[in-house]
Amino acid sequence: MGVRFGSERTTGWRATIAVAMSNYIEAGSIIAIATSLSLWQERFGLDDLAVGLLAALSANAFGAAAGAAIGGPLCDRYGRKFIYTYDLLLYMLGVLLAVFATSFGMLLTAFVLTGIAVGAGVTASWTYIAEEAPHDKRAAHVGAAQLAWSIGPTLGYLLAVVAAPFGLLGSRLIFLHLFVVAAVTWWVRRGLAESRLWRDRKDDPGQQVTFLSSVRGLFSRRTNLLAMLFLFGVYALWNAVAGQAGIFQPRVYDAVGLTSVTEQYLLQVLVWGCTSVATYFGFMLLADRVSRRLLYCAGAALGVLAWAALIYAPANTATLLVFAVGWGVSSGIGAQAFYGLWASELFATRYRASAQGVLFLAARVLVGLLSVGFPALLTQIGLRGLGTLILGFLIASLLIGTIWAPRTQGKSLQQIERERYGTTPESTGGAVVGS
Repeated sequence: MGVRFGSERTTGWRATIAVAMSNYIEAGSIIAIATSLSLWQERFGLDDLAVGLLAALSANAFGAAAGAAIGGPLCDRYGRKFIYTYDLLLYMLGVLLAVFATSFGMLLTAFVLTGIAVGAGVTASWTYIAEEAPHDKRAAHVGAAQLAWSIGPTLGYLLAVVAAPFGLLGSRLIFLHLFVVAAVTWWVRRGLAESRLWRDRKDDPGQQVTFLSSVRGLFSRRTNLLAMLFLFGVYALWNAVAGQAGIFQPRVYDAVGLTSVTEQYLLQVLVWGCTSVATYFGFMLLADRVSRRLLYCAGAALGVLAWAALIYAPANTATLLVFAVGWGVSSGIGAQAFYGLWASELFATRYRASAQGVLFLAARVLVGLLSVGFPALLTQIGLRGLGTLILGFLIASLLIGTIWAPRTQGKSLQQIERERYGTTPESTGGAVVGS
């Protein structure tokens, strides 16, 4: 039996933190893979294509995409608790296979399983947190998931520095730590109650949905289609860059001349440390109070400047520090934090998790397609050769999120749903996006 948090229906920060651990586990998985890829490559004699395949089918890309595609509709059909009760069991199996992997096939299976579990778990966690949060503090609670996501790489790279002298054994131990964290999180989550909004919708006979009807409803309403296009532009385009950075950043540093593994990892600790600080002081404390449009624009613009410096400025310590601080702060108040918030706000309860599943699927497929060829392209044409593509994605995400930022701040999810779907006589029936 899981921990009970003092009342039959757990609300507030304790539930938020317990569910937000999906994001720590997701990011931890990506960093565990990123810091071990070269070691696995040497151990199994893999070429760049095989390394790209490992990255593409992992929690960073196709694996997570498959999990989101399955988990989102299941979450709307059977409840948020259904997913976060069982997804971590699959995750623990996957990381254990990585701990004991003795072949490329075994390792690939491990990465696919962890990816599927991550994709299902993250969509459920963002949905649950937003539904249970007070409407005037929703950004703060959703930001806790982003905070957990940034703490994962911070600790992951610190562990990689400590484990580096042990080679591949050290990497296996990092995967083992993720198994322990997942086991504790799974046990704690068993004491959480179901989302109140989902339960109320389930108890209404007119609101019942099936696995397929939830997905079908997404694509049959113009309101949903516009929201998905907007969020794809905000998140998937940004994540096309962030996904490569997450899994291949040590190789990117190699390309600009920073070859010391320890220095690469410590620079990443700085990146993710800045992300953690910016998430708390920038997003969690401000996104419920100040203009979200301006906050998003500032974060996205800083990300563009950080990557432009890394790609085109002279490769020296100052440039690397500018990139680390700029990209770190940008990630804390940028696309992923706002995506987690807006994706929960812009869809009705019956579609909410399915929408996140479809969007997460699209974003991770894009990352996966790029991941297959990214190591080879980085070797062949260098970071400067990839600069136009990287900056193009980031600038497009900046413009889309700034121009069409929705006006949902301070409103309850029920109020937003009435305004967007016209479910009551007083509804405006109009779309919030871009208004």
